[in-house]
Amino acid sequence: MQSNRLSAIFSHVAQWTAQQCGRASTFILACVIILVWAVTGPVFNYSDTWQLIINTGTTIVTFLMVFLMQNTQNRDTVSIQLKLDELIRANENARNAMLSLEDLTEEQLKRIKATFANLAEPPMQAEHKLAAASEDLEAASEKLEQAQERVLDAVETAKVPTPAHDNAKTS
Repeated sequence: MQSNRLSAIFSHVAQWTAQQCGRASTFILACVIILVWAVTGPVFNYSDTWQLIINTGTTIVTFLMVFLMQNTQNRDTVSIQLKLDELIRANENARNAMLSLEDLTEEQLKRIKATFANLAEPPMQAEHKLAAASEDLEAASEKLEQAQERVLDAVETAKVPTPAHDNAKTS
């Protein structure tokens, strides 16, 4: 019970902190702190203590932010996954097996991805075959037009009047 309470408090603090850190005012505050630190350098003769202050401060903030960001990312991932699961359940054509993909091993995910890649291939192959058939049809159409022109030329040549032979003898 205590663990759930601590988790809820941490989650609430992490969410609030993530929202605050994403604001412009927080960024400006961080810039002001760095500027104040830099300006005070001559006052402290750029001492080791002066350098240690910024190094320690940034290390602590970075260390804590890693945990806060991971918590926020985990929550976002779970929320997105639940929304996707709901969409899969609501779509009658969707595969319900996709609901638990996040629980599969890396190898299982690779096999499923390969299956989908294979499903996507035939339309691409069909598209290439269709393009090739279209080119063949165009070439055949050009050959047909050329053949028709030769036939028309042959017909025109056959219509040329030839001198008539008069086989009848005049007496």
